Amino acid sequence: FASYYGDHMVLQKEPAGAVVWGHGEPGAVVTVTLSGTSGLIVMEKTAQVKGPSGTWTTVLDQMDQGGPYALTAKQGLENTTLRDIYFGDVWLCSGQSNMAMTVLQVANASQELAAAARYPYVRIFAVAPARSDVELEDLERISLPWSIPTAAENLGHGNFTYFSAVCWLLGRSLYEALGYPIGLVEVAWGGTPIEAWSSRRALQACGLLEDTGRAWLLKPAFCFAPHLSLALSSSTSPHQHPSGPQTPSVLWNAMIHPLLNMTLRGVAWYQGEPPFLSPQGGATPAAHQALTGPSFWGTGEANAFLHTDQYNCTFPALIADWRQAFHTGSAGQTEPLLPFGFVQLSTYRRQSADDSFARLRWHQTADLGVVPNARMPSTFMAVAMDLGDEHSPYGRYQPHLPPLLSIHPRDKQNVAHRLLLGARAVAYGDKDLVFQGPYPTRAILEVTRGLLNVTYSQELICRRRDAQAFEVRVGKSSPEGWEGEGHADGGFSPPQVCCSTEASPCQWLPAPMVVVGSHTVTLALSGCRTLVLGLRYAWAEWPCEYQACPLYNPQGLPAPPFL
Repeated sequence: FASYYGDHMVLQKEPAGAVVWGHGEPGAVVTVTLSGTSGLIVMEKTAQVKGPSGTWTTVLDQMDQGGPYALTAKQGLENTTLRDIYFGDVWLCSGQSNMAMTVLQVANASQELAAAARYPYVRIFAVAPARSDVELEDLERISLPWSIPTAAENLGHGNFTYFSAVCWLLGRSLYEALGYPIGLVEVAWGGTPIEAWSSRRALQACGLLEDTGRAWLLKPAFCFAPHLSLALSSSTSPHQHPSGPQTPSVLWNAMIHPLLNMTLRGVAWYQGEPPFLSPQGGATPAAHQALTGPSFWGTGEANAFLHTDQYNCTFPALIADWRQAFHTGSAGQTEPLLPFGFVQLSTYRRQSADDSFARLRWHQTADLGVVPNARMPSTFMAVAMDLGDEHSPYGRYQPHLPPLLSIHPRDKQNVAHRLLLGARAVAYGDKDLVFQGPYPTRAILEVTRGLLNVTYSQELICRRRDAQAFEVRVGKSSPEGWEGEGHADGGFSPPQVCCSTEASPCQWLPAPMVVVGSHTVTLALSGCRTLVLGLRYAWAEWPCEYQACPLYNPQGLPAPPFL
């Protein structure tokens, strides 16, 4: 069998067929049998080993949830049997260090670890960090083979090793909601940009990759949505020194491409934040050396500070490309619109003037504010900007200087819960479930009164009146009034858009919240009588305190930022 098949694994249940493959002598015939606990053969398949790759592949018949089963591959006199196999749903969890952050590191870690024994049918597997300049057929290394979760041996193995807290908490919650086995596959590496996880096809689709004749290189490119180019024209970032495992496609080649034959039910993604630095320039901890090698700790920069404004192209392109690749690699068993959930960036530094985080949060939605949308169908998002954790000891930006600033919040329970809601609604079709926070659908300006009325899609709960949360972009003239409507695909159209290609004299001004109704927020324009050119909300690196953003819905989900 290929490297990622083993005892205790979960294979994808119906309505898809699980793909099984392995290695053998070219030209030989491999017989694959699935048998129950009594030894009774449930099914038998044959496959010929293809040369020169020396691999064989078969698709099992659709199986109902449950187990245990034994899976045997026999070639001539040789055979290998895998035991304690179950059929359920298989989810792939990928990204960088917030996905790699383990159960040992989260809030209430001891309670979460102690609960592991209650979930023997949530099985876990972790791919070891690896890079390659060419697409690999099989994994080079495995951090954790398929395992039954245990507190000390795998869920609490160490910091940023295995097993992923977000992945585990999501999978555990899916098991509670669905009542059948869940297989979780962790594929994460801290400090890595999306370009490293993208195939060359995906990067070329965004115009980011050029062939120099000797190697493929990223080239400077901008992928702004047209209406954003002016609004972001004055945005700058002081971070100009990318490093770490950021070479195009090297993680796709080594960690994703080998898994394409796997039949999946969904993907969870947490990526985009910048890296953490080693304490006071000190030595790399041994636990992290084992995980990542020399480029992980204090050297890499991810997309909050690297190619930020291409993310509105690279992220949708990655999703589309992974879907096509997994669908093709699984002989059509993984559905073409594979459900894809992701975590919108949390926080980093207080009172930072850099708007890289705000821009990347916007770009994570393909500049439409909410998902699913026309550019990102069958996706779902967990908003995390209200889950900042300045006292987290993991990955402080400057730990020797107050205040403590961390890119690794410990509250992964709320992150997983918000992902779960999206998964249930988008992947499992629970149409009545509210899985995202309120979003603007309409804005009306009352010029004579200096007020802006913003109507939201859901009932509003105001947790805090914030004079800085909303901002308007103003110009030199003013009509008597205007009305803006939301896009049909869910994005919000700012009331009026600057169209100049030159630097604008406009500026962003606070628009304090005056009244919060059941579905409407009234903003004061601070006596400004000029042309309102734009409106934005929570456009900051650290927009609000823990679970205390201004606007939520009755289900406790925060209103996402918008521009």
